[in-house]
Amino acid sequence: HNALNNLLPMRSGELSFPLLMKRYFAVDYAHSVPVLLWFRLLDLHTILLIGGIVMLGNRWHWAAPSIVALLWLALPYMAFKARGALRAMVAKVPMRRVSAILAKALDGLPRTQRTFWRSWLLTWLNWLVKLLVLAWVLTQFVDVGSPAALLAAIGGELTSVLPFHAPGGVGTYEAGIVAVLVPFGIAAKPALNAAVNAHLFVLGAALASAALALLIPRQNAAKS
Repeated sequence: HNALNNLLPMRSGELSFPLLMKRYFAVDYAHSVPVLLWFRLLDLHTILLIGGIVMLGNRWHWAAPSIVALLWLALPYMAFKARGALRAMVAKVPMRRVSAILAKALDGLPRTQRTFWRSWLLTWLNWLVKLLVLAWVLTQFVDVGSPAALLAAIGGELTSVLPFHAPGGVGTYEAGIVAVLVPFGIAAKPALNAAVNAHLFVLGAALASAALALLIPRQNAAKS
């Protein structure tokens, strides 16, 4: 799924997630699609929050942006806590079939505190590792500080999280990185060189992990 999402244009790779969940784990589309939406909302929430923290730096004494950051941090938990109220609203939908479909969709969201915290913390762990590694890759090609490199990595990743990018992210991913590096005094050519290398690293990792995933026996995956 990750490899297809990186290679196909306009978020069309997202379609592979419910298809693969159906094929390998017999998970119904009404369940897997809301799960995917939850994952993507957590992705966007986390990457924007990390970017905001980096931009704030040591200016946490600025009350307004700090309060906004804290409120933004609380949004996933607030959404999780609202699940019960949403179920009550769905139960009141007069059309039973529509009500049943909506109830099944809500079942795809975290149902317990443990599931919520696990999905949220794993999202944070995933993005911190990925962005720190990408920032390190960028610093190998341009002389830029770690905060700027981290923001540039976020700029590139945002082009793949948002619903518009070219096949393989070619051009759009690089543009996201260059757009951040140039204001930090990096010339366009070395910035583009760093962006291309970071993008090749991302695509290589996605393809390598996809190849490893294909080695997992299907019958073992179905049992897990």
